[in-house]
Amino acid sequence: QVQLVESGGGSVQAGGSLRLSCVASGFTRSTYSMAWFRQAPGKEREGVALIRSDDTTRDGESMTDRFTISQDKARRTLYLQMNSLKSEDTAMYYCAAAQTHFDVDVFAERNWRFWGQGTQVAVSS
Repeated sequence: QVQLVESGGGSVQAGGSLRLSCVASGFTRSTYSMAWFRQAPGKEREGVALIRSDDTTRDGESMTDRFTISQDKARRTLYLQMNSLKSEDTAMYYCAAAQTHFDVDVFAERNWRFWGQGTQVAVSS
């Protein structure tokens, strides 16, 4: 069973930065995809970005040039560097994983079998 543990959220002022981390354990295959989603209050969860085991990435509708997705394969850790944060970035951020690559509806939640508990990001203006 894959387990995902997020960290790095917190409360920051607008213009600040945070780096979210997601440590994965339990992968049984070398092929995987990992992603960040976020859910703002009163809104549906939406994809931010994904990265695959071959280091290819895809941007979700929430992605912005203020954010960077990366991974440390040796540590099986996924990162989301968030700079110049805005109040509209306030949300619960979730890490998700799948032990495959897919190219259709990549941010559809049905494709993501494993989810973390989330880490809260609150940006005050």
